[in-house]
Amino acid sequence: MSIRLIALPADDAQAWLDPAVHTYVTAMRYPRGTEQGRISLWREHLGRPGWTAIGALAQLSPMELRRPTNARRRVTAPWTTGHEALVGVAYGYTGAADQWWNRQLRAGLGRRGLTAAQVQDLVTDYFELTELHVHPSAQGRGIGAALLTALLTGRPESQVLLSTPEVPDERNRAWSLYRRFGFQDVLRDFTFVGDPRPFAFLGRPLPLPPPAPGFG
Repeated sequence: MSIRLIALPADDAQAWLDPAVHTYVTAMRYPRGTEQGRISLWREHLGRPGWTAIGALAQLSPMELRRPTNARRRVTAPWTTGHEALVGVAYGYTGAADQWWNRQLRAGLGRRGLTAAQVQDLVTDYFELTELHVHPSAQGRGIGAALLTALLTGRPESQVLLSTPEVPDERNRAWSLYRRFGFQDVLRDFTFVGDPRPFAFLGRPLPLPPPAPGFG
């Protein structure tokens, strides 16, 4: 599978947003029908300061092009060439105190006994890694690491923060990726309003070290 990374511009969202959200829903194993609500939320995020998105495009073989499937949606837009499918997406933006995610993190840290000054130090001047997903058909090829590196390289913020579902012994691809990139615990076993699953907040300083070549 040949992969290339591209910037996903906000002014071309009508071309890539549907396949990107499809990749997200498939990777997260959410039920079909989840897409519509997420599309609206992702559209709202497009206008936030510092918003940036990266996509991973896979070159499809002639056999894949002939095979009907719900696993991929082909992307046809001015910034694509040939026969490709969007199999990975990552995006985020500059965090701010008026954002819901920021308020959730502040509240969680406060409930764990941190002072207002300590909370302020942790949630100031950061890039929020909002989404990073690779389609199951393309996982295990280093695409997540490549997306993460491309998204975070050159960021002006002093740190990056993210939230990810807790899993037993941190045994999944997401946790392995984040630990490999040096993400450390900020807050564990947090429950967001409206979601019963426990989540972890993780973070690391920026900039990243120079990336290794390729997708390995």
